[in-house]
Amino acid sequence: MVATSIFFLSLLSLAVASPALRSNFLLHDKREQIPSSFTRVGPAPADTTIKLRIGLFSKDIAGLEDTLYAVSTPGSARYGQHLSLEQAKAFMEPTTDSVNAVTTWLASHDLKPTVASPYGEWLTVEVPVSKANEMLNANYETFTHTESGLQITRTLEYSLPADLHASVEAIHPATGFGRPLGAGRAPVVTATSSRPPVNTTILPDAVPASCATTVTPACLQAMYGIPTTLATQKSNSIAVAGFIEQFAQTADLKTFLGRFRTDLSSSTTFALRTFDGGVNTQGARDAGIEANLDIQYTVGVASGVPVTFVSGGEQFQDGALEGFLDIINNLSELATVPQVLTTSYGEDEPDQTAANFQKLCNAYMAYGTRGGSVLFASGDGGVAGGQSQTCTNFIPAFPSGCPFMTSVGAVSGIPPSETAASFSSGGFSAVFTQPSYQASAVSTYLTALGSTNSGKFTRTGRAFPDVSAQGVDFDIVNAGAVEGVSGTSCSSPTFASVIGLVNDRLVAAGKPPLGFLNPFFYANPSIFNDVTLGHNTGCNTNGFPARAGWDPVTGLGTPNFPAILAAALAA
Repeated sequence: MVATSIFFLSLLSLAVASPALRSNFLLHDKREQIPSSFTRVGPAPADTTIKLRIGLFSKDIAGLEDTLYAVSTPGSARYGQHLSLEQAKAFMEPTTDSVNAVTTWLASHDLKPTVASPYGEWLTVEVPVSKANEMLNANYETFTHTESGLQITRTLEYSLPADLHASVEAIHPATGFGRPLGAGRAPVVTATSSRPPVNTTILPDAVPASCATTVTPACLQAMYGIPTTLATQKSNSIAVAGFIEQFAQTADLKTFLGRFRTDLSSSTTFALRTFDGGVNTQGARDAGIEANLDIQYTVGVASGVPVTFVSGGEQFQDGALEGFLDIINNLSELATVPQVLTTSYGEDEPDQTAANFQKLCNAYMAYGTRGGSVLFASGDGGVAGGQSQTCTNFIPAFPSGCPFMTSVGAVSGIPPSETAASFSSGGFSAVFTQPSYQASAVSTYLTALGSTNSGKFTRTGRAFPDVSAQGVDFDIVNAGAVEGVSGTSCSSPTFASVIGLVNDRLVAAGKPPLGFLNPFFYANPSIFNDVTLGHNTGCNTNGFPARAGWDPVTGLGTPNFPAILAAALAA
């Protein structure tokens, strides 16, 4: 029996490799043109190794989505009844037939896959380009990202044997481009340790005037009613995503707290979790502005909530998709996921494939069913994304177009006169349709917008951001010096801290954490400070204007901690 199986697989291997039988291949995906941010170099070297990721269709995504809304929508009989890992896996795992079909195909190429996700829907194999071209009837080439000089290996189209199309949803790297980019890459405003201390004396219901030009934890506490009392629930935590060799410095955090949160213990710090060979190297030369910002405005704002810096290495990372997939899969392995995950990285939606985006979004959906809130900075390119200002159509951000996470935009100024930051990305996904939880709010906005910028965006797409927070002129400590930074990278950790503190109070009251936030948010628009001033920019337009209610630059508005907590306790 064993000998017969080996003989059969050998024949299959010869058949797949034979040009005479390539008619068995059917096109699985094709990209019509290279993204404008990349240039073609030429054929990829045949011996270049690719870590090929094969995404299998999950068993019951429709059932998972129904469950997500059932446990996340206030008023539902199942609200707050989050799933265990095994319960989520029952929806996310592929069918046995799909696994068998794909592993048999791989075996015909003398390959044995590794399971790359806790639910089993991703398999990986390491192959040379020559083998990938053979397996996928592809033509892998080398492309250069013009801004960074980073080279990647991609193909503009690939095919699969016809009998695998019902099993395989996505292949990567293939036709999806892109790389991790800091969403908050705004220039440093200052870089000096001699910057004078800001006025942190807070009068009742007052915000220091200095907060109009320099934002600190005390400013955020005063603006948004964020408490300074320590959290008490150690089972509740915040995870901060770290990529592209951005390292969070414990010494800088200590200096930051000593200057801006003197009420916290100087020993307050963060935990470390790594994946893909990640590290968190310490030392002034290794200080990362993005990592320090994210850690300092979670540890320094979410008083007492345990914070973990999740550092991804460069090992086998081939673009933002892989980094984002690996971190969500890494955290999803845990029996209890961190209740909040904040990420300050992103890229342009058109650079990814719809199938890849769907697979990532499914992982966020599963995370939400397990009681986790996924927050992303919306991006800093306005409506232009990473494109030039001469773009014809608006460019939505990735992964803010996913309906199962919460996108955070940026504002400036002191409430009630907060103003949309012109760089704050927002708009409409061209991949995902508009979810029902935001349909009414978005319809109201589009009616008021009328024909402005008609044809430049997908009116029926998932709209983002969902919410916003301060994002201009944040003081951080980097390499021992105080620096000012701006970007939605400031906004996402700020909002994550608010949710972390709300969850702390919920758990203390014997209630579950909020989990997937959006149905709760859109059902309670009054818990936000509505922002009606300003607009974003891009593509030689004034982008989208902020208006009363939801808008695609500030979302529903900025957080009002007491109101959010009251609504959460009552849900």
